[in-house]
Amino acid sequence: MEDFMTILKNEFDAGEGSFLIKLRPNLEWDKDAFNRLVTAMKLCAESKSSEPKLERWVAEGFWFVSWFVRSWAAHPRFPKDHAADYYERAFSRLDDLAYWYFKGLSPYKDGKHFEDLV
Repeated sequence: MEDFMTILKNEFDAGEGSFLIKLRPNLEWDKDAFNRLVTAMKLCAESKSSEPKLERWVAEGFWFVSWFVRSWAAHPRFPKDHAADYYERAFSRLDDLAYWYFKGLSPYKDGKHFEDLV
């Protein structure tokens, strides 16, 4: 996998091929792009969990996707190509990753695994 910070920068900036650029103007939920986004977020949360200071652009990205994706995909005109529980698990994944990044604590313990959620 390419450097997770480079991936996050492109994703959070809604760059070419990013999940957000497909979601917002194209109304497309690209599972591969979503998985790339959340994998980079997970790697970032893991690597930064013990750091006392957070980079602003990364924090803004985690904050933004944690509410925007749910809000945008919940719109009645957004095409729902996947089962409703898939979206709920995806939204929970974003919430979990934001929690992990901001608090420095992984919510994936006690038998709960990151890969099992989406």
